[in-house]
Amino acid sequence: MARTALVTGGTRGIGAAISIALKEAGFEVCASYAGNDEAAATFKELTGIRVHKFDVADFDSCHTAILEIEGEIGPIDVLVNNAGITRDAMLHKMTIDQWRDVMSTNMDSLYNTCKNVIDSMRDRGFGRIINISSINGQKGQMGQSNYSAAKAGLIGFTKALAQEGARKGITVNAVAPGYIATEMVKAIPEEVLATQILPHIPVGRLGEPAEIARCVTFLASEEAGFITGSTITVNGGQYFTS
Repeated sequence: MARTALVTGGTRGIGAAISIALKEAGFEVCASYAGNDEAAATFKELTGIRVHKFDVADFDSCHTAILEIEGEIGPIDVLVNNAGITRDAMLHKMTIDQWRDVMSTNMDSLYNTCKNVIDSMRDRGFGRIINISSINGQKGQMGQSNYSAAKAGLIGFTKALAQEGARKGITVNAVAPGYIATEMVKAIPEEVLATQILPHIPVGRLGEPAEIARCVTFLASEEAGFITGSTITVNGGQYFTS
């Protein structure tokens, strides 16, 4: 029987690439989304992957949705926490709503989703949790104190939960992408990309969503059972960490 996977924010960008890669690897996949019904419908039609709309920032929404998803495809074996938002501003101009929105979606969501799958994973003696961080959670980024804090906190959460789940067959790892060729990054003016971003990436190009997806697919596999509490950096050499 195929293992099941839930990918939050799984219908667009990096999340869509992860959902597709997991399906191609033989997983039964459900991709969640927050609000873009049209994009989700198109994704479902093109890929045949189930989609489910819920708010990862709301615990009750996650609880209800995960019960419904498990009723459709079975207990979740693999959870990919990919959903995230940005509300960029320098701290002296950042509103409390900008701070709270990012922390709720990017950080509180880890508790909201993991809490609702961890007992089942422990009971079955198997689980794979993969959390999508960011290069800016490792090195920080001006104008993103909220986003950088949340993505750094995600790495700490990953290391702690990895210790809790290890003896129950549950691995917990993070992937920290650099600049990836998603719609959001491609929307950056070409001159800015050419003069301010690409020169800082030693390989000389943006990453591809599929390159992140391959890392996630490996971490989700049976073969990755001895890897836990790790953060894999996928940034073209832009930032090194030991």
